[in-house]
Amino acid sequence: MVEGRTRREEGRIVSDADQRPADAQADQDDSAGAGGLVAVLTRPSGYTSGPQVLAELRRAIASGEVAPGTAIPLDDVAGFFGVSRIPVREALKTLLGEGLLDHEPRLGYTVARLSDAELGELYLVAGALEAAGLARAVENATEADHEHLRQIHGQVDTAVVADPVAFGRLSRAFHEAMLAPCRMPRLLHMLRVAWNVTEPSKAMVRLTRDEREHLRVDHEQILAAYVARDAQLLGSLAHEHTERIGAAVAAPDSASPEHG
Repeated sequence: MVEGRTRREEGRIVSDADQRPADAQADQDDSAGAGGLVAVLTRPSGYTSGPQVLAELRRAIASGEVAPGTAIPLDDVAGFFGVSRIPVREALKTLLGEGLLDHEPRLGYTVARLSDAELGELYLVAGALEAAGLARAVENATEADHEHLRQIHGQVDTAVVADPVAFGRLSRAFHEAMLAPCRMPRLLHMLRVAWNVTEPSKAMVRLTRDEREHLRVDHEQILAAYVARDAQLLGSLAHEHTERIGAAVAAPDSASPEHG
């Protein structure tokens, strides 16, 4: 489904070619984009391994804090992690396979830019996968699972007003925790891939406060149906929630970030 463009963890970067003047110019032109990516990266203390580079790049891109189409110089990312170009290149190839990145031979890697049709297709696929997972999860969930969901939802309440970035992260955590009891690892993997590819385009960080509040209320109703083990109501609410997200991210008002 989403495997046409990226394969496993978040990240997006530029200039794969070392000696071409066009690449050097792209590095210079895209320095602002690199700064944007580096600003949201975190680096573990001590030695940084290739898998760590891959995981952190994937996380940063899926956070939605870096706009689709942004191109980042290879050297800047390698320098941030304190590694050679080799593990960064390998990470970018993986992310290309997962659909998180696009690549042009003379321009390098950029964060994947989805068309409206592609985004709609991925929402359709993700919605079907989530519906199947929820139908199983609601039967298997324990009281401990319910309490974990309540805790995440409580954090979402605070993030609605004060922290759009945390809201996006916690919103996804809520969905992942809700689905975990389904015990269907392959379905969950496919769903994570679909979510990762859509994150930069849907950019929860760009939603208005009112839009975030609507989504929070959705979560509240979804949580109640989940705890009540009402699979039919849960499926209906989850479908409406997905449609609300799609409408919000497609709206012109969601194009620019809201601060505060």
